[in-house]
Amino acid sequence: MRTTTPINFREKFATFSEQWSPKIIAQMNDYHFKIVKIQGEFVWHRHAETDEVFIVLDGELVIHLRDGDVTLRAGEMYVVPRGVEHKPEAKAECRMMLVEPAGTPNTGDAGGARTAEATWI
Repeated sequence: MRTTTPINFREKFATFSEQWSPKIIAQMNDYHFKIVKIQGEFVWHRHAETDEVFIVLDGELVIHLRDGDVTLRAGEMYVVPRGVEHKPEAKAECRMMLVEPAGTPNTGDAGGARTAEATWI
């Protein structure tokens, strides 16, 4: 479906309150653009088949890697290469966009209780 209405991040974020539950806002070919609110620590995981893009829209994110940390602030992004184990963390609520192939689980190879089904909003 084609539309001429732009996607407004502020409006989309206002539609949900849960954290660590990505929401799909757009699709380009077989890639999903997801927004998510996070706070606290996530689980160590990796994505064997794809890179993962973190774009911080508001707040601050630390991506822990086994060989060091990457700190992102609003307006910054980082690409975690495929197969690299990582653990996102935000001391205060952070709002982000993720770009990844459709069907990519948020917990990668870790699975478990933190796995969230990405839904469209």
